[in-house]
Amino acid sequence: MLTTHQLTRKYQNFTAVDGIDLDIREGSIFGFLGHNGAGKTTTLSMLTTLLKPTSGSAEIDGIDVVKHSLKVREMIGYLPENVRLYGELTVAENLMFFGKLSGLRHPEENIKEVLKMLAFSEWTKAKVKTLSKGMLQRVGIAQAILHHPKVLILDEPTSGLDPQGTLDIRNILIRINAEWGTTVFMNTHLLSEVTKICTDVGIISHGKLLTAEPLS
Repeated sequence: MLTTHQLTRKYQNFTAVDGIDLDIREGSIFGFLGHNGAGKTTTLSMLTTLLKPTSGSAEIDGIDVVKHSLKVREMIGYLPENVRLYGELTVAENLMFFGKLSGLRHPEENIKEVLKMLAFSEWTKAKVKTLSKGMLQRVGIAQAILHHPKVLILDEPTSGLDPQGTLDIRNILIRINAEWGTTVFMNTHLLSEVTKICTDVGIISHGKLLTAEPLS
């Protein structure tokens, strides 16, 4: 579902990502583990078409992320580490905005569906500025899955959450993966997150991929 071949990103004399090869199977939950500054977010930025590789390639379901970036964006959902939402708008209004940006024909139906999946329907009319960090993450995930992406890509999804919020996000990701068959790619520096929900793990250090294996 997601593959890279010698994927590399350099900034002048600094190599942030150094020739990594990944082959992530469809339907897996892949934990990309590494210390802060290891190259996780740079890798993620290339996979989500936000940053062009210096060399090498990456494909989502066989589609090259550079040559066909618009097609790839239709196939993926993305949750950055610090989700950006409109505080003065309600949860439903934020999701309506993102749904229209995604070109959904009937965003209302999609919004109702994802909020039910996330057990968040009661907060539909709440202004986003009144929500806690954990609640904001739920809205962020909702916008990322509105269009039923084949691959859901998340950058440190449990960062800054309390234990209950962390547990909620874990359960949500497991449910999305189980019920929709969505492949999940999750950046994290927390080994505990990988061992709790991931089926596969990759470890990156100083831009180099050390290993990428199933956990079973």
